[in-house]
Amino acid sequence: MHHSGIGGAAAGKKNRTWKNLKQILASERTLPWQLTDPNYFSIDAPPSFKPAKKYSDISGLPANYTDPQSKLRYSTIEEFNYIRMLPTDVITGYLALRKATSVVP
Repeated sequence: MHHSGIGGAAAGKKNRTWKNLKQILASERTLPWQLTDPNYFSIDAPPSFKPAKKYSDISGLPANYTDPQSKLRYSTIEEFNYIRMLPTDVITGYLALRKATSVVP
């Protein structure tokens, strides 16, 4: 039994040469890129097709619920009860942190 990968390079196959990030960036500079083409120099990415995840305004856990009165997000019934006891200025502060419109009755 003989394994072709043991004992040196297989006949006819070229060893792969790895490039580090500096070499990749140098080779990208020489290519004719358009301004909208994604590359290692651009940090802008196209928008995601997945919906944004929603997190609780109180605990930061993934939130499945939104209080209809205050529009704050919550994940447990304890957080919901806590939200209902909050004064309106605190609710406005939470919404401002999330950059949401503060519509509090």
